[in-house]
Parts: sequence; structure tokens; C-alpha cells
Amino acid sequence: MSQTPPDQLVLVIDDSPIFRDLLSRAIEDAGFQVIAVETGEDGLRVAAERRPVAVVVDRVLPGIDGATVIRRLRLDAALRGTPTLLLTSSTGKEHELSALDAGADAFAHKREDVSIVLARLWAILRASSQDAPEAASLLATKNILLVDDDPEYREALGDALGEAGFRIASAQSGEEALELLAALPVDCILLDRSMPGMGGLEACRRIKASPLFRHLPVVLLTAFPEREGVVEGLSAGADDYVSKTAGFRVLEARIWAQLRRKQFEDERRRARDELLRHEVEQAEGRIAREVAEARAELIGELERKNQELEAFAYSVSHDLRAPLRAIDGFSQALLEDCADRLDERGREHLGRVRAAARRMSELIDDILELSRVGRAELVRRAVDLTDLARQVVAELRRREPERAVEVIIEERLFALADQRLMRIVLENLLGNAWKFTAGGAAARIELGSARGESGVVYTVRDNGAGFDPAFAGKLFRPFSRLHADSEFAGTGIGLATVHRIIDRHGGRVWGEGAVGRGAAFHFTLP
Repeated sequence: MSQTPPDQLVLVIDDSPIFRDLLSRAIEDAGFQVIAVETGEDGLRVAAERRPVAVVVDRVLPGIDGATVIRRLRLDAALRGTPTLLLTSSTGKEHELSALDAGADAFAHKREDVSIVLARLWAILRASSQDAPEAASLLATKNILLVDDDPEYREALGDALGEAGFRIASAQSGEEALELLAALPVDCILLDRSMPGMGGLEACRRIKASPLFRHLPVVLLTAFPEREGVVEGLSAGADDYVSKTAGFRVLEARIWAQLRRKQFEDERRRARDELLRHEVEQAEGRIAREVAEARAELIGELERKNQELEAFAYSVSHDLRAPLRAIDGFSQALLEDCADRLDERGREHLGRVRAAARRMSELIDDILELSRVGRAELVRRAVDLTDLARQVVAELRRREPERAVEVIIEERLFALADQRLMRIVLENLLGNAWKFTAGGAAARIELGSARGESGVVYTVRDNGAGFDPAFAGKLFRPFSRLHADSEFAGTGIGLATVHRIIDRHGGRVWGEGAVGRGAAFHFTLP
């Protein structure tokens, strides 16, 4: 028989010094600690102070009797789940019934070999240590699985238990019992020890080996309650072992004892689960707070670094303006004042210097614009995108009056956004569309909207040069360009500025296109 850790305490209450010592030594040999007392009053006091893992109590004691001890244990919230084994030297069934009615988990006769008493103690301890799934109230109708190959006994016992308020399901073999377990809700199992095919012992072992069913109380039934059979049955995992000759009332009382024990274990398991759930919730809350604090710290640090970077870019770009103006100014002065002393090649070199200075100046302007949109305060209000777009297109036409471009702008196009930043968005998107339709016949630009999954999607579309969709991921990177300067001039900052503005609004921007078939840029504004 398996043994428990030696630090578990068993309380023995018996007024017979000879039997008390004999039983105490046997329990100690099994690996337990033992405290033995001779009265029920002393037993209750020790139980309250030491909280034993099990109580073995004689039915007849000086003072209060064993049944009263068990009832008082059941009334104590801290001790009501303690497994109890009631001992008696009498063979009368009425004593066994009254003891089980008092709430005992099992019953043993002193005239039996002490190894049987120990086996019953181990059975109730093993059952009390198992985790069980949630059970209904003890007052609810319980489902009993009765497994016996004798149809007459099965019918008689089924009728008796049905009259006692149980709901009965029957099986005539261990194999059939296992099949029924998988399909029916069961609260307790009665197994005949000897059956053709799979007997009760093997069926019990399989039930107790299954995580789904091991919590169910199993009571072995036998017509021959010999000592070896009792020990073997309890060692196989049975929670109780009852002789068929004991009568239906005794068996009913044993079933109720097992159901009470199961309910106590369910309550203790639920209490443990609730405590564990509370501890897990506290740990999750603590981790969530720590993650939120770390995230806030990282975001704050990132924002500070971004501000420093933007301030640096602004400062450098601003400081470069003066020397660039000087370079351009002196180059122009040389061309004007010393033109007669410069040959064609010299004038060409100075022209290139001035062109590079102007390009650098445009790049600085774009970098400063990108820096400003990242630092500017966002002021949301109703913005008339239709009107803003017409202003931008009018400016483009003034710059290149010789170009004939068809521009279609949707009427009453509104958005909740920052008006100044949205003008920058339209200047870049419409300006790109204007630029990339140059050189093509029947240039066409459209600004419109459509209803999307997340709201309104605004689109600027053209029929210009387009781009290779394989490089769409590079569109919004600063200084990233998909066309050579010889084809289309630019700094590669415009779309990055658009992306930053839309991102600050909490929206999304993306582009679609094909080489020679135009491009479309979509954005959302929540």
C-alpha cells in the first residue's frame, strides 16, 4: 500500500489502551504521525489545535460518543472536511447506520484485522486528497452507476436505491460501465468485485487512472468480504468496500457518506481555486501595471529623443540657410560682374553651383517643414477639403500656366482635422500628381472620397508616370525617391511629411500605382 508523507497527523480516539496502542503503531508504520486520546472531549480539543488529516474514533467512549464527535467536527467550518473513520466492536447494523448518518466517511469493525482498518483509513485519505470538479448540492438527485452481472441483485438494489431518491443507471460488466461513464453524468459508482470479463478491481483501477473520472467515489461490492479481498480492493483505488450481505440500508448509508465526503472536497477545492484565482488576478494586475509603467517610460523617452532629433534637424537646417544664400549670391555676382572674363565653361560651372545651392535650399525647406509638422499643435475642426484643394490647384496653374491639366474635385468634401496641416497634405499629394503627369497627353487629376470599413477614405488619383508597386513600401520614407532627378525633380520629403501628418491625426495613408498607368494615394482621418 502507498504511504503518505510522515508529517501528516492522524488523531486516534479510543478508550481501549490495548487496541489504541495496536492501531497507533500500525498507522505510524504506514508513515503517519499519531496522537492518541481516550475521550471524545480530548479528541475535539486536539482536533481544533492540531488540525489532523484524519480522525479515527471509537463509537463507544466515556463521555460523548464517537457519533457525537463526528457531528461536532462537521459543525466546525475548519474541520468539517476532515475524513473520519468510525470504529465499533458491535456487529449490529443499526450502529453502523447511525454512525454513517452522523457524517462518518467510513466504518470499520474492531474485530477485523488491523490491516483492514488501515486500508479503509488510506482509502478515505486518498479520496480526500483528490481534486474534484464542481458538484451540485448534496440535496440534489444523485446519479448512481450500478455495475453487477447478477440481474436479480441489480434490479433489487436499483429499486431500493431508487426509493431512497437516487437516479440509477445499470451496467452488467466493467466494459459497459466504462462506456456509460463517457456518456452519462455520474456521482457515485457501485462495482461488483467479481464479474465475467473485466472485473470490479480492474474497472476500479481504470476509473481511478482517468483524470476525468478519478474524483468519482467507487464502492466495491462483494459476496465474500474476506480480509485479503478488502485490502486488495481498497489498494486498487476503491473508496469503500461493502459486503452484499450487509443489506441495502447499510449500502445506502455508505453511499451518502461518500457523497458527503465528495461534497466537502468540492468545497475545499473551490475555496483553493478561488484563492488561486485571486492570487493570479493580483499578479496579472501587478504585471500589467509594471508593463504600463515601463511602456510609458519608454514612450516618454522616445518622445524626448524625437523632440531632440527634430530640434537638431531644425537647427542644422536653419543654420545652413545663410551659407547657401552666400554661395548662390556670390555665384550670381560672378556671372553678372565678371561675365566678360569667364569663358563658356566657367559660366557653366557657376550655373551648376547655383542649381545645387537652390536644390539644397529646397531640401532644407522640406526638412524644416517635416520638423514643424511633427512639433506643431494639432487643432481639429471642420475643414473644407474641396476649397483647400481648389486653392492648391490654382497656385499650381499660376506657376505653370502653359499646362493643360483636367482636375476634378469632389464637392462638399469635409474632414475633422487641422486645417493648416491638411493644406500641406494636399499641396504634396496634388503637387506630386501635377508633377508626374507632366509630359503626358490629357493629364488628369482627381480628388474624391469613398466609404471604407473604418470610415471615409480620401483619394488623390492621377494618370501620370505611376510607380512600380514592388517599391510601394519605400514611398513614405524620408529622402526615398522612385524616379531619377533627370525625370522628375524632388527631395523625397513630401510623402514622408504627408505620412507624419496623417499619423498624427490617427489615420492611415497608402499608395497604389503601376508604371505608366498613374498612381492613387489614399488616406483616412478618424
